[in-house]
Amino acid sequence: MAKYAVNPEALDHARKLIDARQYVLDSDWGEVQPRADDQNSYLDKHGWQEYGAWHLGLTDGAAEETKARYGFVLGDFRRIHRTALIASVYRASEWRHKAVELAAHDLLQYLDDKTGLTA
Repeated sequence: MAKYAVNPEALDHARKLIDARQYVLDSDWGEVQPRADDQNSYLDKHGWQEYGAWHLGLTDGAAEETKARYGFVLGDFRRIHRTALIASVYRASEWRHKAVELAAHDLLQYLDDKTGLTA
């Protein structure tokens, strides 16, 4: 099973997007998550550094500048999706990637605090 480290650039990017109100609070993540064509198009226009900033997990041992390097996408390459954070918490918990699980949980709490969903 792959092991993941938390991507600090993704944490920073996610917080900036949340602070700028670039988020979707209610979506069907299974329908809106980026597909392979979306990922390729984004990579062609933005490069690996920006692509990586959308992924909370970095796969241990995977080569740089490969899709295999990145896991736990946080949005649709325009906005953070609350359901993507929930999916990341769930998937990371399911596969025992504790650091990623906690990072996704913290981002979810940050988003909920910013949007008043914790009230």
